Amino acid sequence: MFLTFAWRYFKAKKTTNAINIIAWVSILAIVVGAASLILVLSVFNGFEELVKSLYSSFYTDLKISPVAGKTFTLSAGQLKQIAGLPEISRYSLVAEDQAWLQNGDLGSSMVFLKGVDSNYRYVTGVPQKIVKGKFYTGTEDQPAAVLGAEIENALGIEADRSILPLTVYLFKRGNEFAAADPMKSISADNIAASGTFKIQQDFDNKYVITNLAFMKRMLGLQADEFGGVEISVTEGSLPDQVKLRIQRVLGDKYLVQTRYEQNQSLYSVMRVERWVIYAVLTLILAVAAFNMVGALTMLVLEKQKDIQVLKAMGARNTYIQKIFLSEGILLAGLGGGTGIVLAVIICWLQVKYKLVPLQGDSFLIDYYPVKLVAGDFLLVFGTILVVALLASWFPSRKAASQAIELRT
Repeated sequence: MFLTFAWRYFKAKKTTNAINIIAWVSILAIVVGAASLILVLSVFNGFEELVKSLYSSFYTDLKISPVAGKTFTLSAGQLKQIAGLPEISRYSLVAEDQAWLQNGDLGSSMVFLKGVDSNYRYVTGVPQKIVKGKFYTGTEDQPAAVLGAEIENALGIEADRSILPLTVYLFKRGNEFAAADPMKSISADNIAASGTFKIQQDFDNKYVITNLAFMKRMLGLQADEFGGVEISVTEGSLPDQVKLRIQRVLGDKYLVQTRYEQNQSLYSVMRVERWVIYAVLTLILAVAAFNMVGALTMLVLEKQKDIQVLKAMGARNTYIQKIFLSEGILLAGLGGGTGIVLAVIICWLQVKYKLVPLQGDSFLIDYYPVKLVAGDFLLVFGTILVVALLASWFPSRKAASQAIELRT
């Protein structure tokens, strides 16, 4: 009933063309605002999915770390309890520390040297990201290193063609730095380059992967001493629930983190950026609301006689108010619906034809990724509805407060 009045008022010819012009301007502004919100949120969704896929190649579903320090001890019994949990698919024992990697006089780099066991290839996606050579970490006596792509460049080598070994230096654990003879505080050994991985700059210019036995020898770790346990869970298992079960097995002396918790700062920043952009673009809809207020106020003046006739026929103030609230919702619905459809078309064209490219060669993709999420449509439509109701409130109240002044 109310929308019928609103639709007739919208289509009806006005005595003043300015009313129609302002109404269409407000609709156009809502079209731009709705389309912009959907497009920007979809781009954020695309980048978020891309970043998560890249980080999931390196970080595992769960990781056990020491609460304090760099290492902890895990007995064979504790490892057996962890492996016995039905939700655990596989686990890999690791140890890492900062090291200095040198390729003679050609180049050197400060890296994080990470020692892994044979299960590592089954709990992460790093072996699938090899771009040169192969994923081979060698043995304790003949160690091999898989280099991040940026580290390979810094060392000035080709990992799959390198003949001469690299030299790796690590500080000995528990030894104070001896200024008189620095080498007494440092472990040094040769290591061969076997391959190169390329995931994301945060990993490519930071990590070098070798075998756990060599790493433990260099650091002087005990047989049951490790830097962490990286775990993959079975398909369908919830990492948060598995985390609690592991925590009950090990106690509070161990830190168990999900993939999200391992990268909490990154995901938090992405979420904050998303909501900041949403707030900024919502201002466009606020501008549209000013146009809508003007259009509805002029429509109220235009329809004074209709309002008085309706009141004379027994219509209450709330009835009159709902008519003009419906008019505002109609304008917002036309603009919002058109904007959302337009955004969907643009997103489809971006995915199919890559209309907007990414500048530079440092990205793994060459176009802006987009991903449409149903929740974004609900959020944008809800935002438009709230803006329309707020913008329509004052004109509808003014219409409802009109006194009956029928004249013959």
